[in-house]
Amino acid sequence: MNKLVLTVALSSAFVSFNAHAWGNDGHRAVGAIADQLIQGSNAGQRVKALLLPGESLEKVSIWADCVKGTYCGPQSEEMLAYVAANPQHAEYHYTDVPFQNAHYHDHDAGTADVDIVQTLKQCIATLQGKGDKISNPHGFTPRQALLILTHLAGDVVQPLHVGAAFVDKNGAFVVPQKQAQIDAVNMFDARGGNNLLLDDVKLSANSAQLIPAAPPEDKPAASGTPPRAPQTTRPFHSYWDTTVVNYVFRRVGARSPQEFAQLAIAGKPAVTANSGDAISWPYAWADQSLAVAKLAHAGVTAGAIGQQTSKTGEVYNVWALTVPDDYPVPSSAAAKTQLIQGGYNLAAVLKAIWP
Repeated sequence: MNKLVLTVALSSAFVSFNAHAWGNDGHRAVGAIADQLIQGSNAGQRVKALLLPGESLEKVSIWADCVKGTYCGPQSEEMLAYVAANPQHAEYHYTDVPFQNAHYHDHDAGTADVDIVQTLKQCIATLQGKGDKISNPHGFTPRQALLILTHLAGDVVQPLHVGAAFVDKNGAFVVPQKQAQIDAVNMFDARGGNNLLLDDVKLSANSAQLIPAAPPEDKPAASGTPPRAPQTTRPFHSYWDTTVVNYVFRRVGARSPQEFAQLAIAGKPAVTANSGDAISWPYAWADQSLAVAKLAHAGVTAGAIGQQTSKTGEVYNVWALTVPDDYPVPSSAAAKTQLIQGGYNLAAVLKAIWP
């Protein structure tokens, strides 16, 4: 079987994790689904009371990414105050459980006290009115808890934001049992694929044969807009954040997150139900994403360790990976399921908090 080639650049100096799960359209799709599902309910009224005029779950779904910089526009006083009070806020968006594992457990390798599961629990507790210093160490206000919950409900269903790849020097995927084993000497953390560089040209060529073309835009592009230079590589994580969402929208014929939400709900999707106290649901959400993370890495193999040099002169380790030619098909199908599940999860937890 022919393969697409991926280059994995795993820098031992890589510390921060700045990828934005699903990108704007994916997060807005999750929020738009929840908006429609809670409409007319008590949860819908309680959400409206915490949001500002003109806001919706769809519109605020990217707030937690917007606070990371100015690419959404100037930072508001609310954003600046949140960032100042939460210096580790970028770490709230993910956890690094080995993708081979079936479950997320507190204090296992790859987890942290400030990771996505723990932060989701704190948001839910705050909205339940249980936001004391133990259950809400970040000191979230109810509005902040809603804004962060809305975003992280999307992040937690992005499989690479939960299931991480760890690689040894021979290129084999390995499973660390303890955090101390992840030493960037014998065992390397791929950081959710954020440093895995995908051959975008080859992937685009294959996707053109496998994924329907995008629906035509209602308005033509503005004249005089210079075309973007073709991108030859993209992080594997970025593929799962944005490229695969584009494939999902193309496959269902949606031009916007709201249209995707309408089509998804109209299709009466089979979604996994939540049970028990809502405070425990983030564990189930993470476990479900781990199962999808296994699919995301299925058929992917790595070669022997190599090295590359960055533009700044830093030498870092690399592996060459291969994925099946039809990778856009199963990955976009999985992403569609996850986006819908995220929207239904968000609506369900809000209704559980405010029956």
